[in-house]
Amino acid sequence: MSEHRLPIRLPGALHDLFRPPPTPGVLGVFAHLDATVDAIKRLQGGSYCDLTVYSPIPRHELEDVLAQPVSPVRMWTLIGGISGCAFGAWLTLYMSYDWPIVVGGKPIGSIPPYVVIMFEMTVLFGALSTIIGIVFNAAHAARRLGTIAWDPRFTNDKFGVFVPCGADKAGAVEKVLLGAGAEEVRRA
Repeated sequence: MSEHRLPIRLPGALHDLFRPPPTPGVLGVFAHLDATVDAIKRLQGGSYCDLTVYSPIPRHELEDVLAQPVSPVRMWTLIGGISGCAFGAWLTLYMSYDWPIVVGGKPIGSIPPYVVIMFEMTVLFGALSTIIGIVFNAAHAARRLGTIAWDPRFTNDKFGVFVPCGADKAGAVEKVLLGAGAEEVRRA
């Protein structure tokens, strides 16, 4: 006897956030890196700049030709690290002045012994804010882009280029991808 499981349906706003609608476009599958780089250059020359590129391994050639901006997650890490260091300094100095222990005439609020706590708070807050930044930026990107086409072969041995475009421009994009040496081109 087989059980039929109903798909979980999230409430409206959550469903739209975690399951955005599919993005229309064209997906090209390439066997060689050179053909993929050539296709990206041709597409960028034709004013298609919002590309999604898949690669089975990290390749600097793809990074160079895409020239993408640096991830904004590093700003989250910096703000979290600075906040953690400030919190660590405040915490240790507050405890020293609230429960003073004078030993050998040393100052109550001496900074050197508290550097370890400040460092640990910097690392903790920086790591937590990095995770928050990744989740926030991923949710924002998924909300903005929608669901894009993908092929399981991209994790094994093929390269892929997805170009978001409407049905009116899909024919031109298909010609560019096939002209650059795509093995397979399909509309999504």
